Amino acid sequence: MDVHVYPTDNEAKKLIVEIGRRMYTKNFVAANDGNISCKVAEDIIWTTPTGVSKGFMSEDQMVKMRTDGTILSQGASGPSSEVKMHLRIYMENPDAMGVCHAHPPISTSFAIAGIGLDQAIYPEALVNLGTVPCVHYEAPGSQGIPDSIAPYARDYNAILLANHGAVAWGKSLMEAWYRLESTEHYAMVIMYTGNIIGKANVLSCEQVNELIEIRNKLGITSGGIPPCSARPTNTQDIIAGNSPVGTSPLLNQSCGCAGAKAQSELDVQAITQAVIARLQNLNR
Repeated sequence: MDVHVYPTDNEAKKLIVEIGRRMYTKNFVAANDGNISCKVAEDIIWTTPTGVSKGFMSEDQMVKMRTDGTILSQGASGPSSEVKMHLRIYMENPDAMGVCHAHPPISTSFAIAGIGLDQAIYPEALVNLGTVPCVHYEAPGSQGIPDSIAPYARDYNAILLANHGAVAWGKSLMEAWYRLESTEHYAMVIMYTGNIIGKANVLSCEQVNELIEIRNKLGITSGGIPPCSARPTNTQDIIAGNSPVGTSPLLNQSCGCAGAKAQSELDVQAITQAVIARLQNLNR
């Protein structure tokens, strides 16, 4: 028995248009990139038309179709060839009610590099999203993409498509959108900590287990678990104030805080120099 509460046709179309506008505004898509879909019945979805900018869509352009691919109604254009990806997610994951695919710049850069998002450094990402695998390359619009996604559609909440972009799904279209946003934010944090600052405190296994318990209580049973650290490395306060060395007991702890002001200034200088060097290399 189907126990899902589906949006109405009008609600689904309005939300698709709104999420398309958000995609475009946030630079997740350019030109006519990306596609969005929303279930309104067990075997019926509304989806975006092909060849239309996601920032300038109207409700009368949306395409209504069955999950077997049968078109029920459409505006001037049919669905994107990538709707096969959406249909496969719905087939593999009965709980999926919405799917968002776009090309967020940082997530797409990770996808181009063939790097998944699986670092235990950010509680919000771990709880609400989980890990994000990167699946092998297949030509856009081909049957290879839905086939590559299929093994991950039930156990994860988002994936990166090698040399292509990102796709996320959820128990509502809005949840799918939030997960796509979270994927890009997660990628940005990993980029900064791994490639600009050059350091990240990985959460310990005990800390990760606490977050998994929170995730389970929220009813999120998918997402995977990233590798964790055997011991916590984030349990000391780091003070970078103006007090002389030794005036605060925390400055003499073993976390490396002795001489905090001087060391902090050196750290900032080193990071600044590293960022400038990287930017100069990019501009050559």
